[in-house]
Amino acid sequence: MSAPAVAPVVKTISQEQIDRYADASGDHNPIHVDEAFARTTPFEGTIAHGMLVLASISEMMAAAFGEAWLTRGRLRVRFRAPARPDDTITATAEALSSSSTSPKKSLLRYAVECRNQRDELLIGGTAEVPELG
Repeated sequence: MSAPAVAPVVKTISQEQIDRYADASGDHNPIHVDEAFARTTPFEGTIAHGMLVLASISEMMAAAFGEAWLTRGRLRVRFRAPARPDDTITATAEALSSSSTSPKKSLLRYAVECRNQRDELLIGGTAEVPELG
């Protein structure tokens, strides 16, 4: 069985979205929410929470695999660079393999990544999702 194609997810990150994520998560680190402070750091401005960016990869996989992803999907990723306000990020998945774990089940593996509009790698890794045959 070959792994099905997964449609990319594209979205623009805004400072307002970062602020809302800070409120929802309780992570009000000034690198995310205080522009004056963030300008004094090596980042030279606010950056999005890593998990906010990672959510676009999970959103993409959930759209492709639904409940199978939500209940049994696995991600292994590395954060490579930050996303900034006004960045347009694109999450993509490329099929790596499909292997049978039993006569009625297979495990689908994908290389996943999230890049910004400058083609900088923000997050890279793998995703696995079991598929019932």
